[in-house]
Amino acid sequence: MAGNVVVVAGDPLVGRDLSTGKEVWSRKDVTTPGANMLIGDGTLYLASAKYDGNVVGLNPATGRETWRSRLGDKYSQPRVIAVDANHVYVVAGILDKEFRTPDNVIAAMDTTSGKVVWREQRDHGTEENGITAVVAGGRLVHTDFRENLTVRDAATGRQTWTKKIGRSNNRSFALHDGLVILAKGDRMRAYDLADGKEHWSFGTEEFGRFNDPAVLDGVRYASDSVHGLWAADSATGKKIWHHVGLLEIAVPWQFAKVGDVLYGATELDEHGGIHAFDAGTGKLRWTYDDGSGDVQQWYLAAAGKQVVALHAKKVTGLPAV
Repeated sequence: MAGNVVVVAGDPLVGRDLSTGKEVWSRKDVTTPGANMLIGDGTLYLASAKYDGNVVGLNPATGRETWRSRLGDKYSQPRVIAVDANHVYVVAGILDKEFRTPDNVIAAMDTTSGKVVWREQRDHGTEENGITAVVAGGRLVHTDFRENLTVRDAATGRQTWTKKIGRSNNRSFALHDGLVILAKGDRMRAYDLADGKEHWSFGTEEFGRFNDPAVLDGVRYASDSVHGLWAADSATGKKIWHHVGLLEIAVPWQFAKVGDVLYGATELDEHGGIHAFDAGTGKLRWTYDDGSGDVQQWYLAAAGKQVVALHAKKVTGLPAV
């Protein structure tokens, strides 16, 4: 979502008006299937559909291309993993003589000139798939399928610290006030961005596993595998509330907040949809379902007084109430 335009992935790539849902622009053959689409400083960045090693930037209001860069011929198709006002961060395989990619790099491209600012080769055998990354406060933070948590200097690419985190969510984590917050089985843990030391640890119920966390207005929200919903202070890890009345509905995996309402998008459940909770107590206010019966996961984004829901091939605008 960018301004008053909702960008919907697919072929064609489509921009829709946030207020009316009407199509504003449409472009075919823009990016590869399943490619990340990240917006930074008003530009939408994604991998080129031509598998030519290019990364392109589009104006999300018009769909027109405004930027293009290339990592180099020695690298396989780069994938965008994070973006800020200065850099687009990508991961790409390093091609050997047989055009295989046994190793890979993380690199930064300048968002103004398109020039490659730095490239850092990752440890041999580290997979290039399954990377989740966030950039904030001058640091690039990423996890991967090899269950590593790594922090780099965003300006130079230099690795500040890394640690094995065991089986984690492998999908998302949260950054807040100098902390990296992520789920590790039955515990939510926070690590100091500066040195990797554990700041706090928070456990769920017996036999439960935490799902992905989100930090909104200083509060860490997360559901768990035994249908509980938690809110905790992100700075200390102390519980604010724990709502256990979700046994009859699907639990959320993605969150957004507008005013005093917490919205959650569910996944892979016939009872799923968009849930609205009281952010102060965790009590369920309402659930929206499109009636399609499709068990594909839901996605959501909030803007102003509106919530946009994506489910299968349907985009719906909901009032933020």
